[in-house]
Amino acid sequence: MRLLPPAWAAALAVATLAPRAAAQDPRLARLDPGARASVVALLDSARTAGLPAEPLMQRALEGATKGAPPERVVAAVRRLAVDLGSARDALGPKASAPELEAGAAALRAGVPPAILTRLHTARRPPLTVPLAVLADLVAGGVPVDSAGAAILTLARTTGDADLVEFRRAVERDIALGAPPAAAAAVRLSSITQGADRGANPSQQPRRP
Repeated sequence: MRLLPPAWAAALAVATLAPRAAAQDPRLARLDPGARASVVALLDSARTAGLPAEPLMQRALEGATKGAPPERVVAAVRRLAVDLGSARDALGPKASAPELEAGAAALRAGVPPAILTRLHTARRPPLTVPLAVLADLVAGGVPVDSAGAAILTLARTTGDADLVEFRRAVERDIALGAPPAAAAAVRLSSITQGADRGANPSQQPRRP
């Protein structure tokens, strides 16, 4: 009998045990039996493809907690798996799990993959915060083109904390009645003009 080299034997063991481990996750007991097998298959496929499986598990558990029908739970997990794959295609194979989650959220909000790719080119990782801010801006009503242009401009020189403050400032202006596109444009102009004058980018701009 021919013995496998240790490395191959270890890889085979991992490949064999991974689906078994997924099927034995006690959290799966919370799922309807009609959804459980399909969710396990999606988790296994994600792991095989090198995608993070935990977000898929959390999506399934969220659906179960809300009492969603089994077919809707499976459909939601499948959509998220597709979005994670699309995010990796846009961000590159070295993107971390948090980056892929944030990228998937941006894609679900309506951001095209091309903007994710440009952000990957414009800024060193991690990209989790810029992607999350981008998704939040679009979800808050800022047009995709305006939000994408703002984040791509700021991403080259602005730190994560200032990006978060930019999002908060835009949200405050929208809550006070400013049109979303105008709110983003005014705040972006204030930051870029302040940077040109050597001001702190996180300094609150005065309202016009």
